[in-house]
Amino acid sequence: MTTPPRSPSADERIPASPGAAVSAVLRSPSVIVPLVLVWAVVGASVAFGPTLFAAPIAPVVAGGSFVVILAAIVVASFGVVREAEHLAQALGEPFGTLVLTLSIVLIEVILISSVMLGPAASPTIGRDSLFAVMMIILNGVMGVALVAGGLKYGQQAYNRQGTSSYLAMIVVLSLLSLVLPNFTSSTADGSLVPLQAIVLSVLAAALYAFFLILQMTTHRDLFVQPGLGDAPPTGTPAQRSAHAPSVPSTVASRVRRATLLTHSVLLVIFVLPIVLLSHDLAIVLDVGIELLDAPAVLSGVLIAAIVFTPEAATAIRASLGNETQRTINLGLGAFVSTVGLTIPAVLIIGLLTGKAVVLGESPANMLLIVTTLVLTIVTFTARRTTSLHGAAHLVLFGMFVLLIFAP
Repeated sequence: MTTPPRSPSADERIPASPGAAVSAVLRSPSVIVPLVLVWAVVGASVAFGPTLFAAPIAPVVAGGSFVVILAAIVVASFGVVREAEHLAQALGEPFGTLVLTLSIVLIEVILISSVMLGPAASPTIGRDSLFAVMMIILNGVMGVALVAGGLKYGQQAYNRQGTSSYLAMIVVLSLLSLVLPNFTSSTADGSLVPLQAIVLSVLAAALYAFFLILQMTTHRDLFVQPGLGDAPPTGTPAQRSAHAPSVPSTVASRVRRATLLTHSVLLVIFVLPIVLLSHDLAIVLDVGIELLDAPAVLSGVLIAAIVFTPEAATAIRASLGNETQRTINLGLGAFVSTVGLTIPAVLIIGLLTGKAVVLGESPANMLLIVTTLVLTIVTFTARRTTSLHGAAHLVLFGMFVLLIFAP
């Protein structure tokens, strides 16, 4: 007996007009409340920032300002991810995940640039952030996702061909960016001379662009969960027609365009506060690290954590929904986007501003990088992932955290 399809709920029905669609989005408390709070912090920063952050900054002021600004940036980051997820649902894979990962990378580049150009002018912030992103995503996020999904479903399937494309990108770009600078004879501190920086930037950006072109065109099916689209639609044609939304196709198309435009504009409105608050965050972050005598690499770790916490939650939810390929698209795709775009951006900023950029990692971190790459290849060349794979990644993440405070 064929089961009739479920009638769409009120929230799932297509609005009757583009205006109604836009109004429904803008009236949502999940949009209005974060926007008001975040832009209130931006307004306070513009009004009182020059006075509050004039040197010397009192420890109490630095601590309080750090908490408020950090909270605003985290709220804005979740807003960016939420709007990107709406676009993802409308655009489908792999375009949706691509919008999400590029939005996250944009935030990371903004925060790294603010620290690079801030009072401390940290030459290692790009390296520290990229290494932290690698450890957090490949070991932390993917570890938790694989353990959670494995414990719930056992062995989980994914698209091995598409995942191998991510692995090829990750191996080449991470080793060229974080390891090779230590072995060149042009410099002795892990930095690159201008010619090397230009060539690496061009090669990384060109490889990532080529990857994107293939991912969005001829190789699109390699980044979709295996088995999707194989099941026939439920119900008879008459039943499906009876439950279809009673909105003309032309109106539905206009509604869809209006909704996409609205979420795109909201995404930009959520990104802008991060841009405006990043400079103040860099100031109080430098003061806090100096006052606490904390490791300098903590700046990069904090940036990576701010940027990828919302996406980490999305990736783990996907694994719990047995969407392992989406988890991989979010995790490995995010790191590919990071190394493919952040490194060229950091190097170009360094060249244009004359700021030093150090990319070469320490021996201990290089060992962690190589071990992570080997384990990631082992994990994602298996026919299916298991919770044991995830547990091994979490062990490496634990060592990463340990070496931050006990190098």
